[in-house]
Amino acid sequence: MATDETRRDPKAEKIEMDVQKKNSSNGTINHDLLDYEPNGWFEVTLSKMGHSTEDFIRNNFSAMKIISLFILNGLVIGFFFACMYYWMYHDNKPLELCNGFGSLIAFLGIIYFFLIYFQVIKRFFGKWFERTLWNRIKNSSSKLWKIRLFKWCFCATISLAIALFLYWDTRDNPQRLLSLLGLCVLLLLGFLFSLHPGRINWRSVTVGLFVQFLFGLVFIRWEAGRMALQCFSNKVATFLSYGVEGAAFVFGDFLVKQEQVFAFNALTVIFFFSMLVEVLFYWGAMQWFCLKLGGVLQAATATTVCESTIAVGNVFLGMSESVLLIKPYIPVLTPSELHVVMSSGFATVSGTILAAYINFGAEPAHLVTASVMSAPAALCFSKLMYPETRRSLTTVDNIPPVERQDQSALSAATRGATNGISLILNIIANLVAFVAFISFVNGFLGYCGGLLGNPDINLEWILGKIFIPLCWLMGVPWEECELVGSLIGLKTVVNEFVAYQRMGEMKREGLLSPRSELIATYSLCGFTNPSSAGIMIGAISAMAPNQRETLSSLALRAFFAGCAICFMTACIGGILMPEDSFV
Repeated sequence: MATDETRRDPKAEKIEMDVQKKNSSNGTINHDLLDYEPNGWFEVTLSKMGHSTEDFIRNNFSAMKIISLFILNGLVIGFFFACMYYWMYHDNKPLELCNGFGSLIAFLGIIYFFLIYFQVIKRFFGKWFERTLWNRIKNSSSKLWKIRLFKWCFCATISLAIALFLYWDTRDNPQRLLSLLGLCVLLLLGFLFSLHPGRINWRSVTVGLFVQFLFGLVFIRWEAGRMALQCFSNKVATFLSYGVEGAAFVFGDFLVKQEQVFAFNALTVIFFFSMLVEVLFYWGAMQWFCLKLGGVLQAATATTVCESTIAVGNVFLGMSESVLLIKPYIPVLTPSELHVVMSSGFATVSGTILAAYINFGAEPAHLVTASVMSAPAALCFSKLMYPETRRSLTTVDNIPPVERQDQSALSAATRGATNGISLILNIIANLVAFVAFISFVNGFLGYCGGLLGNPDINLEWILGKIFIPLCWLMGVPWEECELVGSLIGLKTVVNEFVAYQRMGEMKREGLLSPRSELIATYSLCGFTNPSSAGIMIGAISAMAPNQRETLSSLALRAFFAGCAICFMTACIGGILMPEDSFV
């Protein structure tokens, strides 16, 4: 508004004209004219210069963008060839895709693959491919799937192939098939306690289970997939460790390097990762990635876009953050869809706190695998326990992008780092309160047991006894069932932080075998605890107050579904795990 008033001021215009005349006549400036206030000619000139720059950028934005991309790609390609020259003539190390020049090839290969696909192939050939090939394949497969004989033959063939693989793979170690019994028991319980067993969409259940099994084959049983996952998880752990540098600058090396000081050693990394997530949200990268993977999962499992997107989003985000991906649709979600939202939130953990679990001693590869495998399992078991009985209003082909809460990437980074404060304080408060509560309960139980001549009774002992049958069904060796059962009990009654902390102690004491460690890690990799249930209901209710009663009625069922999903992942890990995996 000040600029507009300046332009309308006749005195300012007259002064500006006089200045221009004097400049054109003798090339000098009358400095007396500079003292005119307010709305002097200098402000007018700066305003016009600013508008000229903005207009130039606006009018030439496309050309500037193309030139910038050419320069950037030139720098990247030049750097690549320089690295290749150094590797060929000066570096004697072999080419490895996880280290050195090999990792640069893999990284740039992935980036340029997506750039070429979306900017060239899809833009210029996408409609032709969809019209000539994809639509025909889709229509043909749809017609074939309607033929009952074809459907049954296809399912029987897949089941027979899996059965033959398991027989051949476990012939030298049939003990692994015990985990298959546990998986069948969990699915049977899900069917028996299903709210509408006659309305179950078996395609969602079977395809979700098959995709989970397929992920297990790739990341656990297949050597190349396991190595790739190990490489990725190591990179994740290295990336998260950079957050320690910031913590060391603020708190000092002494506090940060003390493993006993959990708040400074592990939780401070959350600031760094929370900032990164918000920046990716601002750029739209996180939403795009989750929506694309959610669309693929939707096509396979015949679920809605919201259900598939939230299942994928929970692999990378926390319960509260992932709900933002489908925020516009939450008020109109059916109870079955809300059940999927809550169950998948309970069954996974966010990438934000992976560093804390790794610091406790959990294997990064186990954590990443468990999170990935739980995404399709969430759709499988959720739709088994609460089938859809209403017409969904979210069966659209896409979801509108999430509205940005920030005006710049710097603002998003600042807000993300600040949001980490509430998350860390929440974790610290829960740990202090629940660890103190466990100590109190153990003291009380020890007092009561001492009166009976057994002062060693504590909460872990009781929970370990209760979960022994479940651990045995999941494939844990019998002599370690009580130890793993106590971990599962701590995670379910208290939270996963306490359970992973205790698991790290057991691991350091040599009490857990690699097989028990894998099954325990998978079983604990979820937010199924009482405090998370309250957080979930509160977060969704704040976005959709009309769903509060529905959420409260679904909470208990979704809680047990989340537990079962984690146990399913542990069972499949127990089935597929060779004896030398992740040792």
